[in-house]
Amino acid sequence: MYSNFNGARAKVTRGAAIRGLLIGASALLATPALADPAATAQVTGTKESPATPSVVGYPAIGNGEGTVSGKYNVSRWAEDWRSMRDPAKRDDPLDRLKFLPLTTDGDVYLTLSGEFRFRVQETTNPDLRDRPAQRQDRTRVYAGADLHLGEHVRFYGELAHAGVSGVNIGTPAANITNQLTLQQGFGEVKGRIGGAEVGVRGGRQEFSDGPNLLTSVRDDPTLHFVLDGVRGYVRGKRVRADLFDLRYVNYGREGLGDDRTDGSRRFSGVTFGYAIPSDFLGTSKLFFDPFIWRLRTRAAAWGRQTGREERMFYGLHLYGDVDRATIDWTVNHQGGDFNDRKIDAWQAFLAQTWKVGKSATAPRVGVHVDYGSGGGGVSGQGDLRTASGLYGNNIYYSYQLFLTPTNLLAISPNITVQPVKNLRVTGEYTMAYRPNENEAVYRASGAAFANTQNVAGKHIADLIRLQAVWALTPRISLTGRYEHLMVKDALANAGYRNSDFLAGWASFRF
Repeated sequence: MYSNFNGARAKVTRGAAIRGLLIGASALLATPALADPAATAQVTGTKESPATPSVVGYPAIGNGEGTVSGKYNVSRWAEDWRSMRDPAKRDDPLDRLKFLPLTTDGDVYLTLSGEFRFRVQETTNPDLRDRPAQRQDRTRVYAGADLHLGEHVRFYGELAHAGVSGVNIGTPAANITNQLTLQQGFGEVKGRIGGAEVGVRGGRQEFSDGPNLLTSVRDDPTLHFVLDGVRGYVRGKRVRADLFDLRYVNYGREGLGDDRTDGSRRFSGVTFGYAIPSDFLGTSKLFFDPFIWRLRTRAAAWGRQTGREERMFYGLHLYGDVDRATIDWTVNHQGGDFNDRKIDAWQAFLAQTWKVGKSATAPRVGVHVDYGSGGGGVSGQGDLRTASGLYGNNIYYSYQLFLTPTNLLAISPNITVQPVKNLRVTGEYTMAYRPNENEAVYRASGAAFANTQNVAGKHIADLIRLQAVWALTPRISLTGRYEHLMVKDALANAGYRNSDFLAGWASFRF
């Protein structure tokens, strides 16, 4: 069904549907209103609370187990549907699938979940070069099953399919086109010791316990970013510690047998958490998460050098609400060595929004300022000061994937309005610069833009972004997005061009 990658055999009816979806996206963007705040993460990418709080222990809003998208969690295993045991609380027939008792007492039960997403997106001047526009029609299908064997044991599995067709789509990565994959598959054992909840989770899993610009499931690609390994946790009422030892996963493109654990990239460490008392700074809901992580890569590449890299992350993450303000602040230092060269890099992410008024639909204004150091990556000389973005939110700055927090200073004011229920519009203007003019400009993939280290200019680009989300029902949402990237000296002097991005997509979840 999805083998027609060059689009030459696309049917007229399919083309009409695609054009209709793009027109619908444009209409959404022209509407001065915005969807329910819970419908999707903010355009800045700041983390929000999971869909359902845990019954006991550390507040689920700060336990590092996924981000909310409407009434659902991006990581579907983080949802708790035990309330569906009561038929009176079910809104439609699909709610029955959220709690399927396998024993008479209901202690052993199964939760089924799924998602279908269809997206049409068009990018002009792909790779910022003077080339014909690219159009991709992406299809996502997820199906998950969460088996609970009493209070202490569970098994979760998730199959996924990724389809793509279109025009000038190039060679899509395996997280964009994949016949069938085991996206997640793990077992978990948990219990209580004293006043703390303890547990261990082993297998293929999503891991996003950290700042959004460093760890994310990357919901933009059709398949999520997943890892193989072990995660353990201890959670009290105010403090927690999560330890992990994980390896990256290399997706294949065919069936279940071609996905492989990448033994050359190993990510491990510990994240601590403290739920700050709510009377701190008046009325607040704040969380403070110090973290120490290590990423070991056997064949890391910077410029023309390839070698073993061991990169340490020492960071502090403060996030949450203070009165009508929402903050997400991170600072981290990266040390270690690459190919016998010392690593000495810094990052700082400062995102904040302010709700103008007390009503639930009041507008929000904000700004995020992000810094990532750069130096020694392309030249191969001296200390390596290029910061790594790990596997963070690759669409934080652009769905075109043209920026990442490496050798970057970005200032992004934004505004979100919601004058009409269930419709939300966010606008943002980003001004991007490179702190080190002698270092390259880097893409979201971590690769450098060719020749940018050889041209003058600190100003990389300016970017206009608009997004509208319409939550038709708790299960169905429509999204329209437009971006315009204007290259400045650092890119223009290396021969790169302006680019536009227009997309529309529909999502159905249960």
